[in-house]
Amino acid sequence: MLKPARSKLKEKDPEGRMPLADHLRELRNRLAKAMLAIVIASVAAVAYSQELMEFLTSPVPECVGDGPQKGGVCARVVYTDLLSPFTTTVKVVLMAGIIVSCPVWLYQMWAFVAPGLHKNEKKYSYYFAAAAAPLFAGGAYFAYLVMPVSMKVLLSITPAPAENLLSVDKILDFTVRMVLIFGFSFELPLLLIMLNLTGMVTGRRMLGWWRGAVMGIFVFGAIATPSTDPLGMVALSGPIILLYFCAVGFSMLNDRRRRRNDPDAELDDDEASDLDLTPAALGEVEPVSAAARALPEQATGEADGGRTNRLNGYDDIT
Repeated sequence: MLKPARSKLKEKDPEGRMPLADHLRELRNRLAKAMLAIVIASVAAVAYSQELMEFLTSPVPECVGDGPQKGGVCARVVYTDLLSPFTTTVKVVLMAGIIVSCPVWLYQMWAFVAPGLHKNEKKYSYYFAAAAAPLFAGGAYFAYLVMPVSMKVLLSITPAPAENLLSVDKILDFTVRMVLIFGFSFELPLLLIMLNLTGMVTGRRMLGWWRGAVMGIFVFGAIATPSTDPLGMVALSGPIILLYFCAVGFSMLNDRRRRRNDPDAELDDDEASDLDLTPAALGEVEPVSAAARALPEQATGEADGGRTNRLNGYDDIT
């Protein structure tokens, strides 16, 4: 049923070209396989929904005991309406299914795009995919470490007569946003390295941007963090700045390697390269027979009525 469209081609195009209908059929099959993997993983995650809920709410400093807890010391995790337990469980298991099945749907995406890539593009894609996954996982783990401290800072603002009641839906949204923002923000150095490898930006130019980059990263950290507290801004901006300078160092080393292999690699499109005008000795000249390169009528003399006043098949000495 989900037989790949490329197998239906009688002759495989060496350049990976396909008709539009086959491309759409291939895309449909890849999406169907990805969705099926997500559904299966989500159904399996239902058995661990309770453990997942405890894991997501663990950063919250929960109150201990039955009495009211005044002030910003702790908070109670509650459901605010009748459907909240069901909808929250569905969100959690669906999110777990997407994460667990990511090798399958990432492979389906890659299998759809890979036939249109050149050999060197595939090689770079492997490198970037191998680096992107640890960077995203590191950002997500760092966000999970920052969340308990950030929540305590936010809860400490609560006045003494009040008690904190946190909805599970809000906690889930906060956790997902923190994980996604930290994870994707850690991909910034990978983007810079990709621009450098393609020759669009040099390491020296990126180093010259460091003041604006640091300022922009702090502004982004202040806007992007859901907690809107200074701790979250610094916790997000600090590692990104460190990764930015790591990307600059890698780019400068790559530029040095590129100059060593090709001195003209960093020239602009309208900039002329240095020409080597040193005279060089000519090698042995291969003799060429004039009759072999002349037209048939010139070689035989038939075009001028059999006249023989030609030199090597030509009308004059030139």
